[in-house]
Amino acid sequence: MQVKEICRYPVKSMAGESLHRVHIDKLGLADDRKVLVCDANGRVLTSRTHHKLLGFKGSLGADGQPHIDGHLWNAPEALALVRGAAGPAANLIYYEGPERFDVLPLLVATDGGIDAFGHDGRRLRPNIVVGGVEGLAERSWPGKCLRIGKVLIGVQDLRGRCVMTTFDPDTLEQNHHVLKEIVQKFDGELALNCYVIHGGEIHVGDAVQLLGDHECEMNRASH
Repeated sequence: MQVKEICRYPVKSMAGESLHRVHIDKLGLADDRKVLVCDANGRVLTSRTHHKLLGFKGSLGADGQPHIDGHLWNAPEALALVRGAAGPAANLIYYEGPERFDVLPLLVATDGGIDAFGHDGRRLRPNIVVGGVEGLAERSWPGKCLRIGKVLIGVQDLRGRCVMTTFDPDTLEQNHHVLKEIVQKFDGELALNCYVIHGGEIHVGDAVQLLGDHECEMNRASH
């Protein structure tokens, strides 16, 4: 198995960017989901309720700051775009705490799982796609660990999927049948909620090793 894709989402609920390499720490990929869209009361707004946010691209600029469709995240142009999609009271905030993640800091998918899904893998919004995986083997991974070089990733459980999967990543056209298929074929769960045991840098093409329960526990204890 190997790292097939790395995806970062500098702005939560927006389209992300593909990377060749990235540093990973306890809070996942560096600079992932650090800008949030909030309402007037500070509640986080996502594309579950404001799907037009998916039409904007979040990226990390040469200045090291998140950008929205090429505009610095805190620029008036970026705010205008967001308010057009999420309402006139929407605001953008920069936040580095763990609460910015819906479940865990890392979402891992596999090429076998995506093939079985039968739709664009971007609908699943993974951070890492592991290649060389046969069929739905990922469903036996919870409780185990993935080693990528010096990086050790714990697999907690399967990710329950939501309405975000029903929107085409390019056209934003909605297809409710996608989520119905996930429920019917995969019990509503696809890809893996993961956490970082030991960080470091990973690259596309790096070998991925699946560690069994006992070996995983030994490595977890050493970190």
